[in-house]
Amino acid sequence: MANTLKLEIVTPDAKTYSEDVDMVTLPGVEGEMGIYPMHVPLMTQIVSGEIIVRKGSSDYFLAVGEGFAEITGERVAILTDMAIKAENIDEAKAEEARRRAEARLAEKIDDEEAAMVSASLAHAVAQLKVKRRTHH
Repeated sequence: MANTLKLEIVTPDAKTYSEDVDMVTLPGVEGEMGIYPMHVPLMTQIVSGEIIVRKGSSDYFLAVGEGFAEITGERVAILTDMAIKAENIDEAKAEEARRRAEARLAEKIDDEEAAMVSASLAHAVAQLKVKRRTHH
């Protein structure tokens, strides 16, 4: 019986995370999902937000964008458009990106551009949430 999960996070640029972990909390479309070893297999959509990784007695935080998670009893595989560890987030850049996206959304733009700007805003907000959580 497995007592850890293999967590793998892949973005279009690279495999950004691959480690054995005790638990993963994902931002699902209907709320947070806690995944432990021996979880029932499923595929689910994830939204921009925060992934919490528990290893031993420590929690690690990552900001993620939208994507999909494939969950088995031994593995969590996440395919997403963004995944950044808390320590790699530049808070000033994320705050500036949030301000720019909010200003652009206030202008008259077409639906396609609004969707792209909204995704950028969600990425910035996720990064700020993760970075500011780790300050406390």
